[in-house]
Amino acid sequence: MRLSVIIPAYNEESRLPKTLEEVDKYLKRQPYEYEIIVVNDGSKDGTAGMVKSAQKRIQNLILLDNKQNHGKGYVVRQGMLEAKGDLRLFMDADNATSVDQVERMWPELEQGYEVVIGSRDLKESVIAVRQPWIRQRLGDVFNIIVQAFSGLWGYWDTQCGFKGFTAKAAEDIFARTRIDRWAFDVEALVLAKKLGYGIREIPVTWINDPNSKVKLSGMVNMLGEVLKIRWNSILNVYGRIQRKSQVV
Repeated sequence: MRLSVIIPAYNEESRLPKTLEEVDKYLKRQPYEYEIIVVNDGSKDGTAGMVKSAQKRIQNLILLDNKQNHGKGYVVRQGMLEAKGDLRLFMDADNATSVDQVERMWPELEQGYEVVIGSRDLKESVIAVRQPWIRQRLGDVFNIIVQAFSGLWGYWDTQCGFKGFTAKAAEDIFARTRIDRWAFDVEALVLAKKLGYGIREIPVTWINDPNSKVKLSGMVNMLGEVLKIRWNSILNVYGRIQRKSQVV
């Protein structure tokens, strides 16, 4: 199987149907094998039922149905470790970055990169609908803080919900992750860097959803988790990290 598309979902009964239609429309035209994995994070609405109904018309659609809410990091980890694809891509349920942009990942994988992440901050990126100005500025300041505490200098968009991992990288990285909610992207990239995986940013087209569930309070929660990642590294919570006979 060449591609696994993982979509974490919490109370996405209204937005997810259109996204699944778009993903299905694109993938069924491709010449390779694929799977679409929706990981339900204990939704209180009809998300799970909607996906079960969609399975009747969308091929290769899989539902991982959690009865309790654990957090986006938890369900992305679950999807990454359950997936079978050579490339494992997670994307947001609101389709802010459409699945067809995976085409920008294939050349980077051929060049030997093992983690390819979408970025809204590259000059080639297209922001079709922008966030409010104050939110953009707060995001820039927050990114500097994240880079300083995580060591991910030069990565200006760690939070774009469009990231691809080779099967080996996904299994190696997500088997070690501990963060279940806000800063799981940061933790995954920190571990990828420690493990020596090649990380490549690619420009994406991104459409801001005014109904986004990410609030400013989430930044505070995320900062606390970024500090926890640093503390976990100091305490060697992630264990002995070795790749290609090199210990980091």
